[in-house]
Amino acid sequence: MNLWIDRACRGLEAVIAAMLAFMVVLVFGNVVLRYLFNSGITVSEEVSRWLFIWMTFLGAIVALREHGHLGVDMVVQRLPAWAKKLCLALGHVLMLFILWLLLQGSLAQTRINWDVTAPTTGASMAIVYLSCVVFAVCAGFLLLLDLWRLLTGQLDENELVMVQESEEAVQLQQILAAEAGELPAAAAHVRKGEK
Repeated sequence: MNLWIDRACRGLEAVIAAMLAFMVVLVFGNVVLRYLFNSGITVSEEVSRWLFIWMTFLGAIVALREHGHLGVDMVVQRLPAWAKKLCLALGHVLMLFILWLLLQGSLAQTRINWDVTAPTTGASMAIVYLSCVVFAVCAGFLLLLDLWRLLTGQLDENELVMVQESEEAVQLQQILAAEAGELPAAAAHVRKGEK
């Protein structure tokens, strides 16, 4: 199952990259058309905004899978293993509750806006709120999977803290792991180049 989820996340990363490229083309093309030819792409602002919303929520799914969200871990790092497990379980239950609220609200907004059309494209405004539905379902699945791994004892003690203090700390850990030989040789060269 982990292999399937990792492939799905790589697919999401490709979709995010395509969305970003399309958004850049739309915005840059619109700027060039406005300043050089006194015209523009009428749908560029609206579509770019929608792409940005979708990129944000899809990126949050990938970050959740990679445990890349930032958080304060200095207290939890110092706790004994049983307390780390308790904090992780409580945190996941709380996040699942919040995702349930987000799912309910976004489903309601999707239904409300189903027949509302956007001003320039004429597409349904439900597209905006559907991104929250997709995020809530996918993130809920990932959190339930992590909670299951915790409750069945499949998590190592170093996996019990699923947030990072800062991005620099994440990069430092990856560099140290590469130097210790824990990463494949190709990844080690990439990480050393990021110093």
